[in-house]
Amino acid sequence: MPGLQTVALSVVAGRGARAEDELRSGWSHLLEHMVFKGAGARSARQIVEVIEAQGGNINAATGYERTSFQVRALAGGLDLGSAVLADLVQRPALDEADLEREKQVVGQEIAEAADAPDDLVFELAQTAAFEGQPLGRPILGTPQSIATTTPQALGAWRASLYGPKTLVVSAAGAVDENELLRLVERDFGHASDDGAAPEAQAPARFVGGQRPLAKKLEQANLVLLLPAVGVMDPAYFSLRLLAEVLGGGMASRLFQEARENRGLAYAIDAYSETYADAGVLGVFAGCAAGDAAELARVAAGEIAGMLKPVGEAELSRAKAQLKGAMFMGREGALARAEQAAGQVLLFGHTLDPVEVAAEVDAVTPSHLVSLTEQILAHKRAAVAVLGPKAALKAAPAFERSLFG
Repeated sequence: MPGLQTVALSVVAGRGARAEDELRSGWSHLLEHMVFKGAGARSARQIVEVIEAQGGNINAATGYERTSFQVRALAGGLDLGSAVLADLVQRPALDEADLEREKQVVGQEIAEAADAPDDLVFELAQTAAFEGQPLGRPILGTPQSIATTTPQALGAWRASLYGPKTLVVSAAGAVDENELLRLVERDFGHASDDGAAPEAQAPARFVGGQRPLAKKLEQANLVLLLPAVGVMDPAYFSLRLLAEVLGGGMASRLFQEARENRGLAYAIDAYSETYADAGVLGVFAGCAAGDAAELARVAAGEIAGMLKPVGEAELSRAKAQLKGAMFMGREGALARAEQAAGQVLLFGHTLDPVEVAAEVDAVTPSHLVSLTEQILAHKRAAVAVLGPKAALKAAPAFERSLFG
C-alpha cells in the first residue's frame, strides 16, 4: 500500500470455535489467551515488550471459523512480527500454573458477557438459531467446559487448530513481497503437521426458537434472526443489500419507520452474519419495554415488505453504501491483511475489488424478492428478548406477524 509507514501482519488459522465439540467448548478462545503467556524463548512480558519497543502492537481474535493473530508495526517491523507470531502458533509454553490462572480470567470474561445486555441478547439469539451445534455455543465456552482443559489436551488442540494446512500468512502496508516470502519460509517452513486431521464439519442447520429473558433493565433489547445464505452462496451480495435496505443506515426502512415515524426505538438496525455454508438476516433494536411488541410487529412488516420489488433509487443507495463500506474497510492495512487471509481460506485466492463491486451492481430488485421468499419460506425465526417482563411479548408478536 504505497505511502504507508506501517505494516500489518496477520497469521490466520482457518479453524475456530466451530471446530469444537460440546466438551471442548471455549478451548479455541482459551488457547488464544494461553499462547500469549509464553512462547518460544519469550515470556509473556517479553512477547509484548519486544513488539511495543518497536512502536507496534500485538493482538488476537477467535471467531467461529477463524482464529487470527495480528501485529501492527512501523515499516521494518515485519521480521520481528513474523518471528513472534510463529512462536505463538507453533511453540507456546502452555504452563500448567498459567493455565489455571487463565481459566479464572476467561471465567471472568464469561461472567462479564452475561452481565452486558447487548452481549447476552446476541448470545441468546445465536443459541436459538443454531441450537445443539457448534455455531449455537458461545465462543467463550462455559466455566465447566474450560475447567476440563490440561496443558497436554490444549497442546493437542493447538496442533489440530494451528496446523500448517490451516494457516494463511497475510501482510499489507509497507511490506515487500520478497521479504515476506523469505520470512515465512524461515519461520513457518519447517512447521510440523502432527495434529489430528480435522473432522468433517457438519452442515449448519437453522433451528430457531424464542429466548425471552426477564431482567431488571431500563430498556428492552431485541434480536430477531431469520435463516439466510452463507458467504459462498451466489446470493451473498443480495443478502448484504437486503440488510442494507432494511436497516443499514438512517435512510433505511426500519430506521425511518420505527424511529422517525413512530418513535418506537432509539437504536435499530439490520445486518447479515455469514459463515461458509449458512447465514442469518438479523435485526437488533433497543426500546422501552412497553413498545417492544409493537416494534417487533413493525420489524416483521418491513421484512415482509421486501417481498415487493424495491425502487431503483433505494437499491442504488444501498449499493453505494455497501460498496463504500467495503472500499473504506480496505484502506486500513490490518483490515486488508485480514480480508485477504479470509478470502484465501474460503476461495483459495484473493478477490478483485473491481469484480466484487460489479457483483454488487449486478443485483436486481427481483434478486432481493427471490431471496426474501427463500428466507420466509422456512417459517422459522430465532428471537431473543432481554429486559423487563412487559417486553417479552415481542417474541411471539414477531413470529405471529411474520408467519401468521
